[in-house]
Amino acid sequence: MIQLRPSAERGRGKLDWLESYFSFSFSQYYDPAHMNFSNLRVINEDYIAPGKGFATHGHRDMEIVTYVLEGELAHKDNIGNGSIIRPGDVQRMSAGTGILHSEFNPSSEQPVHLLQIWITPDQLGVEPSYEQTYFAPEEKENQLRIVASPDGRDRSVKIHQNASIYAALLSTGATVTHPLAAGRRAWLQIVKGSLTVNGVRMEAGDGAGISGETELIFAGQGAETEFLLFDLP
Repeated sequence: MIQLRPSAERGRGKLDWLESYFSFSFSQYYDPAHMNFSNLRVINEDYIAPGKGFATHGHRDMEIVTYVLEGELAHKDNIGNGSIIRPGDVQRMSAGTGILHSEFNPSSEQPVHLLQIWITPDQLGVEPSYEQTYFAPEEKENQLRIVASPDGRDRSVKIHQNASIYAALLSTGATVTHPLAAGRRAWLQIVKGSLTVNGVRMEAGDGAGISGETELIFAGQGAETEFLLFDLP
C-alpha cells in the first residue's frame, strides 16, 4: 500500500527570513492525521534567507539529520563542533541528554534550501554527538546509496534507531529497486524531478508512506530526479 502525501497538502510556515513545508505536525502546524510515520517524526523542507538562521536552541533525545539541497548552512554547537554543510553532505546530530546548536546561512546573497529530518531514537539519554559525511553525486547515480544507518556501514552516518536512509539520483528511464523485508515500512520523499514507485507517480515535494510491499521499483520520469528513501520498522 502506498499512501501519498502530496506536496501541496503539507503544512506551511512563513517568516520574513524562513519558508518551511512540513510533512508532519511541527511547531504551530498540527494535523492529527500526520503526526509521524513509524519512528520518522519530522521532514521539514526549509528555505533560509541570506544572512539569517536559527539562533542557539536546544534539543534532547532525537536523531537529527540535515540534508542540504542548495546553498550552504553553518552549524555550531556546545560540544565543540563547527562546520559548513553543503549539497552532498549528510549531517547527523544525536541530541541525547541535551545539545545546544545554531544553524545559519553564511551567504549574503544566496538562500539555503534543505531538508531537516528527525527520527526518534531507540534509546534515551545517550551522550550527544555529531557526524558529517560527504557523498559524491556519482555514488548516488541510478542507485540507492545508504547515507544513514544503525551501524554506520559503508561510510553512512550512524543513528540510534533501526532505520536506514538512502539517497538516489535517478535519470530519465532508469530504474532501481529496493526489497522491503517483512515487518518493515518505508517513507519516500521526492526532492526534485519525478518518478513512479510501483507504478504510482510522484513529483517534487511529494512524500509517501509505504507498507505491505515486498519490493519497491523506482522509475525516473523526467529530468534528473533526486529522492530519499527511509527503511523503517
